[in-house]
Parts: sequence; structure tokens; C-alpha cells
Amino acid sequence: MKVKITAVAKQLPKYSRNTKDIIPYLNVWLEGQEERFQRKVIKLFENAGVDKRYSIMDAEEVFLNSSFEEKNDIYTREVIKLGEQALLKSLAKAKLQPTDIDYIITVSCTGIMIPSLDAYLINRLKMRQDIIRLPVTEMGCAAGVSGIIYAKNFLKANPNKRAVVIAVESPTATFQLDDYSMANIVSAAIFGDGAASVILSSYEADSGPEILDEAMYHFYDAEQMMGFKIVNTGLQMILDKAVPETISNHFPEIVHPFLERNQMRIENVDHLIFHPGGKKIVQTVEELFGSLGKNIDDTKEVLKLYGNMSSATVLYVLERFMERDLPKGDIGLMLSFGPGFSAQRILLQW
Repeated sequence: MKVKITAVAKQLPKYSRNTKDIIPYLNVWLEGQEERFQRKVIKLFENAGVDKRYSIMDAEEVFLNSSFEEKNDIYTREVIKLGEQALLKSLAKAKLQPTDIDYIITVSCTGIMIPSLDAYLINRLKMRQDIIRLPVTEMGCAAGVSGIIYAKNFLKANPNKRAVVIAVESPTATFQLDDYSMANIVSAAIFGDGAASVILSSYEADSGPEILDEAMYHFYDAEQMMGFKIVNTGLQMILDKAVPETISNHFPEIVHPFLERNQMRIENVDHLIFHPGGKKIVQTVEELFGSLGKNIDDTKEVLKLYGNMSSATVLYVLERFMERDLPKGDIGLMLSFGPGFSAQRILLQW
């Protein structure tokens, strides 16, 4: 049974700022800090590889000393809107109705809401009452690919069904006003908010790239490398500076055995659909693949235009490939990383 990705659609929040326009807010936030430190932070923002980012809050709200409750209330309100808009866009692309979906997966790690986003979407769009729900909350940047893997496995076991994966993230809602750590600053420099929706199908008549294989890879003893600590003021970023080097060290085990079990080598891959974790991670991956004649230009462009939107970001990269008229038989490799530490992989064929 073939499982295909039939449509991908993104949805951006209403607020946006170019990085150069955020610098004045940083200058105010950094008042009282040592001058050398201030210069370092500004330079970090300017050199992060992100020209623009979108947000569920205007810049003034991000830099207000709002409570966890206030920020999470905004998160809850706005992710429902973004999730609905992204889902409707993907349904329109696939020429489907909300009742055509049998399985709904929602992924997000940047806020807390119970019931989860999927419940709100089912009610607002009057989706099927027997629809199967799966909210994924704690896989961070890897959750977009994880959600597709879960959807594929469901569809593989159920012919003539359709699933949707909706990723909605607001890293700006996790910004900590009184935290001058590099983890908080780097997070603010590279992250932005966004949503995306992916529709998958096990109907023979539906078109789109087929998922040939999927796999997860777990890094042992690396739980401390990435994640959030729940503090009184919200979700405090944990981000180890060793992440790019660790990814580089594990890359041969992540990529080559996965391709080999599908009788392929990296030379057989036409398109790299990689999550843009940040400038350093992008540079690390580019160095590894550049010598093989492969590029991650779309990954770099998504980072530049939107920033890292956690789980939704790789879906923005995927959408760019879905919108092209790619030759039949082309192979694509999707890859994302997240807390755990883990790597998620999907092999696609157009």
C-alpha cells in the first residue's frame, strides 16, 4: 500500500519584523548590561542568518514582562486561528472537505493547552465525530517529521484513509525577559512563529510524492542538549552550544544506513528537505553535503525568510518542493532534529 503526501500549506501570523527593526528593542532590553555583552548580542542577531520573522505578538508585547499565564493565553488563542487557517489551505489544495480527514495529528511544543489544538479544530470545522486524534507536544523541532511518520504508519495499516498533520509553533511566546543567558538570546535570534498543515493519503487515486521509508534515530545520553525548563515565567530554552558538532559526529549513522536499507546512496538523492535549526547547524550540514554535490538552498532560504519555527519549519521547506513540477522518480530526503536528542528521517519519491 502506497502512502503519499498530497498537499502542504503554510500559515504565517499577522505580525512581522525585519531583524534590523528588532535591534532598537534589544537596545532597550540590554540597558544596564556590560557594553561588550551588548555588542555581542546585537552582532549575534545580525549574523543569525534570519532576515525576517513572524510572531503571534507584536514586538512590544514580546518585550513586556507578561506572566506565563498571559503569554500562554495569547498562544492558545492564536494557535487555534493559525491551525485552522493552515488546515483549510491544505484542504483547498487537495480539493477536500474537513470531513474527508480520518486522522488528525497536531504538534506544538511552545505552549500548553488542554484540550489540545485538534479538539478545537474538530469543533470549528465540524470534522468527523469518529476522527482519530493524536496530539504531539514534546518532540520540539523534530515533531513535524515525527507527525508525518505517525500518520504514514496509520495510513499504511488503513487503506483508503486520509490524515492531516498540523504544526503550530510560537517560540516568541517563550522569550524570557529576565534571562540574559546565551540560550535565551540565541533562541530569540533564530526563532520565529508559524504554522503548516500536511495532508497524507492511502487512496490509490490521490497524487503526490510517496513515502518510501521512515526512521527515527536516538542520540544516547543527550537529553540535556535541547528542550525547555518549565519555570514560573514560562518555558525557558535549553540549548547546548555543542548541538551542531554533535549532529556532525552522528551524521554518517543518521543518513547512510537509512539510505542503504533502501538500496540507495546519497548520490541517488535529488532533493534535501532539511530542517533549518539555525545558521551553525545549516553550515554544518552544508559542509557535509557540499562535497557530494548536494545543496540545501531551500533550507537556508526558509531560515532567512521566516527563522526557525520549530516543528513547522521543515514543512515550509517541503512546501517549496511540493510546489515545483519535479520529475517522476525524483528522490527526496527529509530530516529534522529535536529534543531527546533525536533525528527523524523520511524518504520520498515523486
